Amino acid sequence: MEQLKKLLIIGFVWPEPNSSAAGGRMMQLISNFRENGFAITFASAAQDSDFMVDLSESGVEKKPIELNNSSFDDFVLKLNPDVVLFDRFMIEEQFGWRVAENCPKALRLLDTEDLHCLRTARQKAFKENRIFELHDLLSEEVAKREIASILRCDLSYIISQFEMKVLKEVFKIDSDLVQYLPFLVEEMSEKDLLKLPSFEDRKNFVFIGNFLHEPNWNTIQYVKEAIWPCIKKDFPEAVLEVYGAYPSQKVLQLHQPKNGFFIMGRAEDANEVVKKSRVVLAPIRFGAGLKGKLLEAMQCGTPSVTSTIGSEGMHANLPWNGFIEDNPQEFAKKAISLYQDENLWMQSQKNGIAIVNECYLKDKYSEKLINRVNALLNDAESHRLHNFMGSLLQHHTLKSTKYMAKWIEAKNKN
Repeated sequence: MEQLKKLLIIGFVWPEPNSSAAGGRMMQLISNFRENGFAITFASAAQDSDFMVDLSESGVEKKPIELNNSSFDDFVLKLNPDVVLFDRFMIEEQFGWRVAENCPKALRLLDTEDLHCLRTARQKAFKENRIFELHDLLSEEVAKREIASILRCDLSYIISQFEMKVLKEVFKIDSDLVQYLPFLVEEMSEKDLLKLPSFEDRKNFVFIGNFLHEPNWNTIQYVKEAIWPCIKKDFPEAVLEVYGAYPSQKVLQLHQPKNGFFIMGRAEDANEVVKKSRVVLAPIRFGAGLKGKLLEAMQCGTPSVTSTIGSEGMHANLPWNGFIEDNPQEFAKKAISLYQDENLWMQSQKNGIAIVNECYLKDKYSEKLINRVNALLNDAESHRLHNFMGSLLQHHTLKSTKYMAKWIEAKNKN
């Protein structure tokens, strides 16, 4: 009987699929590798949370680890994984050199989640009240760290086609080092819509998002200040329910029932919340990657109104399942028309199904994912030989993160 290949995932946090799109994405990756014969260990230095998934239910072994501690070396040496997947570039910085030293033959993969440097540069431009330009990325400190991490790994998963373009055109990353891998979901049909609540059975606008994520806080602040007054002016009975994990006091202070603006806190079941709502509002002003909340809306048959940034890389130029609008007054008008016009609403639902089936089908990308991993496992030496910049960054003179970790470890012992 063929021995199972071993995959070690080193997580930034323990997955919380009901709290964030990143948690859902991680569970999709776990499912994919499990279905293709990998025995998976998930390790993280993060604290347990009340909302993390029970990994054992997915057949995954859970392993707490420590930052800046050589105990990880013993652990990874004993496990001897065939493949190691780093969850975000900060995790590769912390543990990549330890994996390379103790398990040099292990394939090193990076799931970027989204390009942090793109999100950071956009946020900076937004706060400086100027238009973001792609060349802003070249002076972004996070970009230097993130691109170095991508170069050190054998393969990085990139969630957005726009980000693939940025990596190739701005940073000149070799296409052999990156693979486009969006969210992975099941196929939908118009029959699936019949199982969902109808137009008449739904009510209220909804926003949903993890408030540890800065773009979500900024979005709801913008809705409250610029968009909601326009909606209430023309549609006085409108109600918006705002759901999200980890709301800060700043978020909670926006709760204003008299104005139809409700801060609801964490959703026990985000899918159920979105299915019962009539329209999702998501005027996102900065960010990167793909917006899980908008894909979830399509799967729930809930049309949405979003911004250019919100829809970026999400719909392959297919008609949006609602509207894309950046002007707050126009955004409000289109949100109201989508809420009130049943024919427009139903057509938007169908647009959502077309986007899901064209852009996110699990069957379309799963085989490519595993085939690429298996090809690299069979030819890692040649692949690394052609990645000179990656081997350069593995050179001891450029390993500041390694020596910083060793210094912290020595300091902690003393």
